[in-house]
Amino acid sequence: KQSQFFLTQKKNPHVKTQCAMILASNFTAILLLLSQCQFFIFAFPLSIIRQHQNNVLLNTIPLRNHMLTLSATKGEEVAPCIDSGDDQVIKSHIMVQDRRKFVSTSTAFLNALAIGSFAVPLSSQAQQGYLPDMKGGLVKPPRALGGLPKKIRAVGNIMDELQRDLMQERWDLVERYPDQLRSYVPVFTTYTDSAFPSDSPTDNGLRVALRYEVGRFFASLERLKQATARRNLNEAYVAYSDMSLHFDRYLHVGGLYTYYDATVTNEDYFKGISRDSLVYSDPVKDPAEVRDLVVLIKGSDMGKTGIVIGIYPDGNNKCIVKLDRFMGLREIRVLPRDFVAKRLGEQNPDDVFLIPPRKSGNGNNGNGGSTNSNS
Repeated sequence: KQSQFFLTQKKNPHVKTQCAMILASNFTAILLLLSQCQFFIFAFPLSIIRQHQNNVLLNTIPLRNHMLTLSATKGEEVAPCIDSGDDQVIKSHIMVQDRRKFVSTSTAFLNALAIGSFAVPLSSQAQQGYLPDMKGGLVKPPRALGGLPKKIRAVGNIMDELQRDLMQERWDLVERYPDQLRSYVPVFTTYTDSAFPSDSPTDNGLRVALRYEVGRFFASLERLKQATARRNLNEAYVAYSDMSLHFDRYLHVGGLYTYYDATVTNEDYFKGISRDSLVYSDPVKDPAEVRDLVVLIKGSDMGKTGIVIGIYPDGNNKCIVKLDRFMGLREIRVLPRDFVAKRLGEQNPDDVFLIPPRKSGNGNNGNGGSTNSNS
């Protein structure tokens, strides 16, 4: 079935390599199963039939061995009372036992190798940065991508630094980010056109979606630039939140996340746990604000932690939460404010505040020296 599917997709250049690898793995598995049959033929020769005819003699072997063992434990010297015919049967019986042990070990090894031959291609492909397709598989990225996926993920590090400087109200540093981020326009454009280059409806739809997210990202960047010029902190928070949201969507649509979470909802893990055992502030009486460290108390992401990076002022009572880092990336969630509660007690700061600070000013130092980071 796998071979038939991939042969129908042979015109798609992304599928050729995966088709060859899976066909090779299937062929290898068939050869291993055939070799198992050869081992079974080797391990059970015709001598077993002859031993079955001497069933009476074979039944006497365990009894005599038991008597010899008992005598040896008592320290008595026992002369062997087995004739040459019995000795031949005993040796043959031992050979059969050794062969059966060899067959069981070989069978276990070959089964593991045959099963592993199916799993190796997909796991190795995931480690080599293969991109997910729309059918649940993985396809090799085109050679034209080069290091583009890594460069795009590096934008997340710039966004972390921007969050730190914005929340510390370092306007002199925030003003420098728009030009730096705009230099990534060719990177986004090249990746969009190279990762999904065909004229198929799927690739066309993905290119449109990715270009939309890039457009919204840089439109939000322009709003951030204007809010920075006016020193309007609330508008700057909302603009930065929209930038983070559209960048996160670009990563998801473009298959640039390094992991996949198959969990449908986390609420099932909290069934049977008393609400009193969960420590957080009342989201109605004491709602979370920007810069507050929070925990999600409802919804599919219940139990996850993060920081509030923005609150929409349009009256929809929703906020933007940047979840804590997992495998190098931080997802963005837009949630009702009653889903988000402030964490209580002593907490570690958000990891963006642990990033070494930039130096202010146009030169290496600003105001006559390096700046000190705020905790």
